[in-house]
Amino acid sequence: MAERVTIQDIADALGLSRNTVSKAINNTGLLAESTREKILLKAMDMGYKQFSYVTIAGLNDRKPEPSSSAKEIALFSTAPIGNSHFASTMLDKLQRELSQLGYSFTMHRIHDEEVNALQIPSSYNEERTAGIICVETFDKAYSDMLCGMGKPTLFVDSPVTALNGPLQADCLYMENESNIYNIVKEMSRRGRKRIGFIGEYLHCQSFFERYMGYRNSMYLLKLPCPEEYSIIGCKEGTKISSTQDYREYLEENFRRLHSMPDVFLCANDFVALDALAVLKKLGLSVPEDIWLCGFDDSPESKVVTPSLTTIHIHSQIMGFSAAHLLLSRIKEPSLNFRTLHTETSLIYRESTGD
Repeated sequence: MAERVTIQDIADALGLSRNTVSKAINNTGLLAESTREKILLKAMDMGYKQFSYVTIAGLNDRKPEPSSSAKEIALFSTAPIGNSHFASTMLDKLQRELSQLGYSFTMHRIHDEEVNALQIPSSYNEERTAGIICVETFDKAYSDMLCGMGKPTLFVDSPVTALNGPLQADCLYMENESNIYNIVKEMSRRGRKRIGFIGEYLHCQSFFERYMGYRNSMYLLKLPCPEEYSIIGCKEGTKISSTQDYREYLEENFRRLHSMPDVFLCANDFVALDALAVLKKLGLSVPEDIWLCGFDDSPESKVVTPSLTTIHIHSQIMGFSAAHLLLSRIKEPSLNFRTLHTETSLIYRESTGD
């Protein structure tokens, strides 16, 4: 009798992890639809018969939602979403998912005067809008106003909720803390025990979680954590720092240090790039004199010299998750509000001597 096909056999045939194949077979966790379909078709082809929930026929036949006059998803953002922003790839996946389900997608830039006056952009059409997605929308009063509009709303990152109270909306974040712990632990193992953090920790919830991940990691690993190694503000008198303002702020703080740490963890790659420029101005070299780690895995992190150790955000699964979180809210408005974190991956490069 032929050997029974296993999940590991299917994973090996596709070059995927056993965990990914298991998610598709058992309908658990989040998985891109194209990956799910590929796995199930391969399973059928290989003779794996233990499907618990699906018939292969019509596998990818996702029907559009019932017709309605409100078939538009509005995206609000206070900042342009360039190709270097992790949300650029996420929004591409999000738009494709929404399109397959019969929804159109519009983008609305919120300007500073509209934030201050708590005004909705004039381009927004309430009657056509089925739901709202907020990206780079970090003003708490404005975010609360959006939540009070009566539309299903999802925040991809958000104002700091840990200190200001929860939003009346679903929230989607990348997983911000576990890989901070992993890199602190690895740096300590390599003898780099003096570790600092750079980034405006009250800028958004993700920055706050990364900073708390750093503080908790230092405590749990019993490493010294002097306050001067936490450079977590911005230039006095500025609310949103320009690159020049922020670099001046970093230079002032670096010059005040009695001694440099062995490693600086940075709230994102662009903070790390600013730190790299200022350290160079001060005659310090990365990785010879000090190590740096960013967050996001932006395109710039790969091409800068030295290339940045960073934490990769899986933007595709964030786009998939955003679409289905919002659409489930549209279908069931009475659901309790949910917070979801998606997986991140630590990538070592030259800025930590790798």
